Amino acid sequence: MEKNWSQMTKEEKREERLKNYINPPGMKFRDARAKKFYKERVTRLLKASRCEEPDRVPVSLPIGNYPAYYAGYNFKRMMYDYKALSESWKKFMEDFYEDMDMFMGPGFVFSGRVMDTLDYKNYAWPGHGLGDDVNTFQFVEAAYMKADEYDALMKDPSDFGFRVLTPRTMGAAAALRDFPPLNSLMGTPMVMAYPFARPEIRATFQKLIDAGAEMEKWQKELMAFNQEMVEAGFPAGRGGMGIAPFDVIGDFLRGTEGIAIDMFRQPEKLLECIDMITGQYIPRTINMVNAGGGFSVSFPLHRGDDTFMSRKQFEKFYWPSLKKIINALIDEGISVTLFAEGRYNQRLDYIGDFPKGWVTWMFDQTDMANAKKLVGGRCCITGNVPASLMIAGSPKEVKECCRKLIETCAPGGGYVLSGGCTATETKNPANFRAFMEAAVEYGTY
Repeated sequence: MEKNWSQMTKEEKREERLKNYINPPGMKFRDARAKKFYKERVTRLLKASRCEEPDRVPVSLPIGNYPAYYAGYNFKRMMYDYKALSESWKKFMEDFYEDMDMFMGPGFVFSGRVMDTLDYKNYAWPGHGLGDDVNTFQFVEAAYMKADEYDALMKDPSDFGFRVLTPRTMGAAAALRDFPPLNSLMGTPMVMAYPFARPEIRATFQKLIDAGAEMEKWQKELMAFNQEMVEAGFPAGRGGMGIAPFDVIGDFLRGTEGIAIDMFRQPEKLLECIDMITGQYIPRTINMVNAGGGFSVSFPLHRGDDTFMSRKQFEKFYWPSLKKIINALIDEGISVTLFAEGRYNQRLDYIGDFPKGWVTWMFDQTDMANAKKLVGGRCCITGNVPASLMIAGSPKEVKECCRKLIETCAPGGGYVLSGGCTATETKNPANFRAFMEAAVEYGTY
């Protein structure tokens, strides 16, 4: 008799989650070469992630949104023309087919039409707060939650999010600030209908419906491309994105200035809110991975680096809640990737304290020799090729940087060659080819 889920070890759960990744059911690869490449790439990536030695160092090119410019488009066109979006990524995939072990789809080129409809306040983008020639969107940080609103948030997070935060971050949803409290809608079916007797409420929900219909068009285009990508022999990441509880508050609620002040003026209230978010986040994240048939979660870490907070603050406000989430995910057979934005040199002696082969650390500006020594024994490490070098350097300089990183980090396995961050503005496509050439020439085990 097969074990039920609760009886499985975390390793057994992980293997169960990985079945469809290793052997995609019903997959019709476009040719025998694609099928061969898929198997090689999956094997290579999984071995590296488990701190083992694959046949050679895997490569993740730091392309960002570069495919748009490689195809002759700009970012604004990508946000509004979904067909051009997928075509540009398709062109890059075909031209660099043998230069990558993994390839990310255009999922971070958000729909400008959706954000226009919502009058979204959290971002500025080309034609909406930024010039038409700007090559990305920008996060618009603000204290969307006031310093004295922690109690209201923790008392009823759903109601606070719906009636307070949403109207503040979406112009199209401004009328929701006058929507009745959600807990007042329990009762007869007529109670639910009362708010919609107001034309401004109906208009708000119609805008949300319109945005959802546009989102569906965007998703269909991306899903079709992602399917084609797998058929071409590229393993697709399965899982989702996570956010550290401290960053949830810093990014979306209080802003950098607000949360920095709160660490000093109301630390206990901040910690209470972090605990609340952590408790809600764990089951929600697991459910998200389960719903998508995934096996991994990636966390971009925005405010945990050496320059934002001291080690003492990191150990008090940032790390305990994040580590609790990571351990809970591992217990469910879910692997975790952590993008350590900025510098993590003062954290290296303990951020690798996880079961071997479950966590990948992607570093931005961290000392990779120390990372290999202090973290690499238990976690896969990756990153640290500077975006400035990819953008302004020569292929020879890029190749030399990659060679040094491979010689430092590859011995013993558990290393993936990648950028410290994306290099969208790269002027010379040969820099990407030099990236891969370094792995082939210097990264064989």
